Amino acid sequence: MERGRCMSSAWTLYKDQRAVVFVPVPHVRFIQLHMDDLGRVSQWRAIVAGSVAGIVAALVIYPSDVIKTRLIVQNSLDPAYRGVLHALRCIYRKEGFLALYRGASLTVMGAVPFSCGSFLVYMNLDKLWGEPSFRFTPLQNFINGCLAAGVAQTLSFPFETVKRKMQAQSPVLPHCGGVDVHFTGMVDCFRQVVKAQGFLGLWNGLTANLLKIVPYFGLMFSSFEFCKRVCLYKNGYIVSPLSYQLAPGVDQSLGPQELRELRRLLRNRSFKSEQSTVSNRW
Repeated sequence: MERGRCMSSAWTLYKDQRAVVFVPVPHVRFIQLHMDDLGRVSQWRAIVAGSVAGIVAALVIYPSDVIKTRLIVQNSLDPAYRGVLHALRCIYRKEGFLALYRGASLTVMGAVPFSCGSFLVYMNLDKLWGEPSFRFTPLQNFINGCLAAGVAQTLSFPFETVKRKMQAQSPVLPHCGGVDVHFTGMVDCFRQVVKAQGFLGLWNGLTANLLKIVPYFGLMFSSFEFCKRVCLYKNGYIVSPLSYQLAPGVDQSLGPQELRELRRLLRNRSFKSEQSTVSNRW
């Protein structure tokens, strides 16, 4: 009996995983919109691009996030939802379509400090290491991602706290979904949390969240940098995927004007090749 109870308790740590949905984040597309003729992006434009891309991606999958929260906070002894699809049907029928986007405005508000914090920290870590970013080792890239995610998540966590409470609260569930404070809206939720738990109550659960977010972003950043090196190595630009040492014969001494001329030349060649293809078809 005790063994079964322990197994049931352990399973509750993973009961929300069925509601996790992975979608491609459109960061690349938004960054391309902010590039100049040389393919460069200023820091503030990169922050705007990252924020907008994160907001779009979060809003697309937001209903699954609401369902995940409901599955986590429900009473396992007397569950209101039997699974992901059952939760989706119940929320839509009893609370309406907008209930699937309850607290979505906090995602928009929280994306700004998260993007600003992560980008500014990550882009200035070369000063911490005392060397340019292209010389970072995989371990340094992993640490950089961890530090950037830790700072960004700490700055934006109050919005995450209030968002989860708004997702969990429901008038059709027993005890209003089991939330520890009751509120009438976003501003009132901030007020009630601070009143009941103090200002630091907005950061309750930060440690557990960092245990998930920090290694996730560390692996993401280090994998991204390593994949860049692999691509450069496969195309013959560097001698090894473990470093950025240039291969013999690779010249990076082109100036801005020469780069513009090269890009214009490539465009003209592409346009002429398209014209010849069309003429051959006719």
